[in-house]
Amino acid sequence: MKLLHLTDIHLTTPGQTIAGRDSNANFEAAVAHALEHHPDAELMAITGDLSDWGDREDYERLRVLIERIPVPVALCIGNHDDRPTFLEVFPEYAGEGGFVQTVHETSAGRCLFLDTWGPETHEGHYCAARQAWLEGQLAASEGPVFLFMHHNPVPTHVAPLDEIRLKDDAAFRQIVARHRDKVRHIFFGHCHLPVTGSAGGVPVTSLRGTNHAGFANFPETALLTGSDLPPAYGVAFVADDYVTVHMVEFGHDGKLWAENAPDYASWNRATMVR
Repeated sequence: MKLLHLTDIHLTTPGQTIAGRDSNANFEAAVAHALEHHPDAELMAITGDLSDWGDREDYERLRVLIERIPVPVALCIGNHDDRPTFLEVFPEYAGEGGFVQTVHETSAGRCLFLDTWGPETHEGHYCAARQAWLEGQLAASEGPVFLFMHHNPVPTHVAPLDEIRLKDDAAFRQIVARHRDKVRHIFFGHCHLPVTGSAGGVPVTSLRGTNHAGFANFPETALLTGSDLPPAYGVAFVADDYVTVHMVEFGHDGKLWAENAPDYASWNRATMVR
């Protein structure tokens, strides 16, 4: 089974840019690239920061765009979003307690989409009510289960990022640890970075967003760091006994070379320079 993972699409007012990039055009380019190369995907997950400012018009345009995608799409909201406005445009996402938490079934297992949004903050929150929902979903499921969320559930050790991480991360990891025999993988966004690791004994992965990229600038302790690295999306291959996740840099516009190309023999074996 194949899953597509897009994150941090940051739709904004047409004609405006973010970090000098057109986030609307880049989202559409990411979708087009993913569908061209992976038309057999069962699900496209978009894990938050759907809108850059939480504007209703962004959600309305997103709804129109999603309706044209031939693959089922499931959404999370992130810190740049606005939950009440999102639910005005996507009322079917209103879950228990008014949170944007949904369940999607695939041939590889159940996918749970979590709501880590908090009002007027970039920090992630997963309160007792949301924790109870997740605990109940995992207890009732035979597995396997895949979790999708916006905020990072583990520290990155990049200080500015960890200031706005999931603040209930320890409680979240405890829930995951209790059900680690069922939870196969956790996908998240928010960091605009490729990140791998584990939470509660379960593998986690993140990736760059479809527009602007971050950078793991460990010496910087106060300000978030951006870069000109290519935007990307993820593709996950899921089987009974493994999960493989790739970050696809669809925004790369440089040359690609192949090891078995006709001119490969002319490369210098010591320096890999002609």
